[in-house]
Amino acid sequence: MSVFSMTPTCVGKSCSIKFLATPTKKRNVYEGDNQIGEKKNKYSYEVKLLKSLAPPLMTALIAFSPIVNPPVSVGQTIDVQKGAALFNKACIGCHYAGGNIIQPGATLFLKDLERNGVDTEEEIYRLTYYGKGRMPGFGQNCTPRGQCTFGPRLQDDEIKLLAEFVKSQADQGWPKIENSGD
Repeated sequence: MSVFSMTPTCVGKSCSIKFLATPTKKRNVYEGDNQIGEKKNKYSYEVKLLKSLAPPLMTALIAFSPIVNPPVSVGQTIDVQKGAALFNKACIGCHYAGGNIIQPGATLFLKDLERNGVDTEEEIYRLTYYGKGRMPGFGQNCTPRGQCTFGPRLQDDEIKLLAEFVKSQADQGWPKIENSGD
């Protein structure tokens, strides 16, 4: 009988598995006996099976490892919270939960964004900065004056955060985001 051991070996970013087969007990079997051939065949089949299964199993193990797929970083969480706070400050009056109380066909849901040609962060940024139709612009250099908000203007980096937030929410179907009251 043989004992198999799978020993992971990692050097740098490369990992592999070494298979160690160690006999645990020797038997006195005559060479002419058919059991030796059966044992060798069974042993080689088990090793081949383990070697063929090891790469996909290691790949799956590494792919689902929290080390490879870390949770959302603190910076990303803060950006989402800042985006949510900006949205609650400047946009929620018309776009509560991604809808649109002024113009029902211009919601912030992905299907409407795509239909209206505003389905990228860049396009959302441009529309938020300069405005369009009933949507006022919030950018510092928004013109003409009648198209821009009469309220406080947003900085470029704030509009960028807002565009990222709107796009990520649209991609997720506008799940509810808890706001810390900023």
